[in-house]
Amino acid sequence: MPLLLGPFVRCRFSATLRVLWLVFAGCTCTGSEHATATLPAAFNDLLPHFLVEPEDNFIVKNKPVTLTCRSTPATQIYFKCNGEWVHQDDHLIERTIDPATALPIMQVTIDITRQQVEKIFGLDEYWCQCVAWSTTGTQKSQKAYIRIAYLRKNFEEEPQGKEVTLDQEVLLRCHPPEGVPQAEVEWQRNEDVINPGSDLNFFMTTDHSLVIKKARLGDTGNYTCVAKNIVARRKSNSATVLVYVNGGWSTWTTWSSCSAVCGRGWQKRSRSCTNPTPLNGGTSCEGQNVQKSACVATCPVDGGWSEWSKWSACGADCSMWRSRECSQPSPGTRGKDCQGLDLQSLNCTSEQCPQTVSGAEDVALYVGMVAVALCLTLLLIVVVLVYRRKKEDLDSDVADSSILTTGFQPMGIKPSKPENSHLLTIQPDLTTTTTSYQGTLRSRPHTTGKFSMTNGPLLDPLPNGSHTLHNGKLNSDPAEFVSRLSTQTYFKTLPRDVANTSYGTFNFLGGRLTIPSTGISLLIPPEAIPRGKIYEIYLTVQRKEDLRLPLAGCQTLLSPVVSCGPPGVVLSRPVILSMDHCSDACLDNWAVRLKKQNYEGTWEDVLLMGEELVSEPYYCQLEAETCRLFTEHLGTLALVGESLHMGAAKRLRLVLFSDAYCSTLEYNIRVYCMDDTQDVFKEVMQMERQLGGRLIDEPHILLFKDSYHNLRLSIHDMPQAHWRSKLLAGYQEIPFYHIWNGSQRYLHCTFTLERLSLSTCELTCQLCVWQVEGEGQSFSLDFNIAKQDTRAVDAEFLLMDISATALAGPSAFQIPYLIRQKICSSLDAPCPNGADWRMLAQRLKLERHMSFFASKASPTSLILDLWEAQHFHSGNINQLATVMADIGKQEAMIFLVSDGEC
Repeated sequence: MPLLLGPFVRCRFSATLRVLWLVFAGCTCTGSEHATATLPAAFNDLLPHFLVEPEDNFIVKNKPVTLTCRSTPATQIYFKCNGEWVHQDDHLIERTIDPATALPIMQVTIDITRQQVEKIFGLDEYWCQCVAWSTTGTQKSQKAYIRIAYLRKNFEEEPQGKEVTLDQEVLLRCHPPEGVPQAEVEWQRNEDVINPGSDLNFFMTTDHSLVIKKARLGDTGNYTCVAKNIVARRKSNSATVLVYVNGGWSTWTTWSSCSAVCGRGWQKRSRSCTNPTPLNGGTSCEGQNVQKSACVATCPVDGGWSEWSKWSACGADCSMWRSRECSQPSPGTRGKDCQGLDLQSLNCTSEQCPQTVSGAEDVALYVGMVAVALCLTLLLIVVVLVYRRKKEDLDSDVADSSILTTGFQPMGIKPSKPENSHLLTIQPDLTTTTTSYQGTLRSRPHTTGKFSMTNGPLLDPLPNGSHTLHNGKLNSDPAEFVSRLSTQTYFKTLPRDVANTSYGTFNFLGGRLTIPSTGISLLIPPEAIPRGKIYEIYLTVQRKEDLRLPLAGCQTLLSPVVSCGPPGVVLSRPVILSMDHCSDACLDNWAVRLKKQNYEGTWEDVLLMGEELVSEPYYCQLEAETCRLFTEHLGTLALVGESLHMGAAKRLRLVLFSDAYCSTLEYNIRVYCMDDTQDVFKEVMQMERQLGGRLIDEPHILLFKDSYHNLRLSIHDMPQAHWRSKLLAGYQEIPFYHIWNGSQRYLHCTFTLERLSLSTCELTCQLCVWQVEGEGQSFSLDFNIAKQDTRAVDAEFLLMDISATALAGPSAFQIPYLIRQKICSSLDAPCPNGADWRMLAQRLKLERHMSFFASKASPTSLILDLWEAQHFHSGNINQLATVMADIGKQEAMIFLVSDGEC
């Protein structure tokens, strides 16, 4: 170790302590160098003191930790770790001079690796300290402890969801995972960080629990405990806090007036459950909302005339008067007044009338009256003449136009009332072509009632004038429908593929569209289409190469691209779109997004799985192999996944086909590697039917991981005496990105084999398919190539769906319409013991979607819609009745009623 002393004497020593003491006292080096250390006098009187001491630190992953020690005046500094001196070659030394004091300053640094700490991990804590020497003596620094930082994955205690009343205190417990250094904890509500400093309603305890002092309506949400340290960041499972409000009565209104006009009656007053209104499943008010009380109304008294008074004396105007009063009885309590005159006059006789002499005033009065009478007479004559002239003109016009009304017979039009008008309240539009509907709520042979419906404003009238819906099934030409849709401006992207398109005409009773053998269906629940509206709705699966869905990075297409519409159609409640997906259904491995194509043709993200908000127009349940999408906005949709790490995997379906018959020496085996969705399997089956291929083994499932490794295929154990492979290499490969992208169809490899003789008909071999450094599948093949195999494309593996592609009305549902309404009215109302829609969701294992159901006006109807979408082909309605009976609702017994009684 080179030492820099006062007069720059360079020496090399082997024993540290002894050498240092000799150096400080002045040493003579053996060999060719000979010097004596001369130090300043001030240096000889000082002990070294530390300017910088090593501090505690953590090793993060595999990154080493650097410890630093600086001392003055110091002639040498060494580190000691866990009682042992660190080798001098591991020290990095820097020497400087303090300009203020001219004393030497020495700084030493060492690196501590993870391997050094792990050697004693568990036995003791790893520590290091440095020792500094001067000519006067030595000094030791503080100990610095080095620990390996980590953070476990699992929380010791995770928060649990709660349902609380308004203003109730809420405690959400959280014990973070074990970690070094100890993890810091923060809380999130709906992914937003909670700051107790800015919102004093929140308080975080010393053990990291979150306290909501008084629950508010805005505190409803998903709460997540987040633990983090210098190594990692962990999130707990979300806990749903539902703040509900129990209803309270308003004040009573004033009493109404008595119902009886006369005698005994009743009066009432009312109150409403709006103080406050029950929210989020809170209980309704108990008691009566209307009170009645008996009352007695005073009967009305009609007025009656008294007797006439005596006639008055004859006055100067030669008349006399008499009067009567409405006082026997007087009208009272809304009684009628007396009818008639209360004053009469009568001319006096000539004897009684006093004689008076007419003066000049009387003569002028009589002359004026005569003039007024003459004017009125002339005016009346003019009016009569004008009226007669106009009447003559009008009569001539009517006579001349009589030819226009010849043969017209007035007719009263009274439309017949349909038998089920109370169920299908449709306002027909007589300006458009009509469609005839035939059938009742339940199909019965004797029912013949009909009513007319319009095509609605969304599509042009059908060319042939009408389509008829018999017993809930649509009978029309799909090719004509697809051709007509393609002429519309908003259907330019629709394929002219009749086999992969279905459509139907629906009203408020709803229905179902299905594309056979694809796993794609659209459930239109009752009341989803507004009453009075009729929509013609289509469902189609798009060809992936026609759309060129933009994918970047680790993104991959997980589902078929499905279009349903028309876009922009107005719906009253969500419909359910069901389609297959090929992910491993583990959201910890994926970021799965729902993409929608807008009117301009560009794709946009509309939903991120696992982070759905009830306020968004889309909501999804991701099952093991199927995606159920609630939406009120129709359009072109697809699921796109982005792998979060290499543990993410897609399901591939491996299918083997061969030539149905071989007459030459060459024989081909085709191995398809496709996404595990029914629509792709159907396309391959249809293509192989055209090629004349046959299925030679059952399909196998392979998990294809995001590991950037290709898929390899090879054939082994083939009898060399009869067969040989024409493949030059030992295996074939399909590139990773061709499979992972998911936008290419019909990915396959062809193995061309050659038999050495035409008489060879038996083929036995082993075909292996595996991902490099991943999982694999093998097929053991043993069959006769000359034997016709009718199992090929029409086998049970295709599972051809022969059910109707479109069902309208009650025939599309397992639960009858009237029973469905009774179940909803029974379970929507919250029960104190929880025997309501919440228990139904738990029994059907749908409790994850409680918040989504609670956000709708009728949570029960959404649960039943999802049950219908899941169990259309395999649902057992008696099992649903059993669940209802377990909940304690007597409405379940109605399922046992026969069809005729329903």
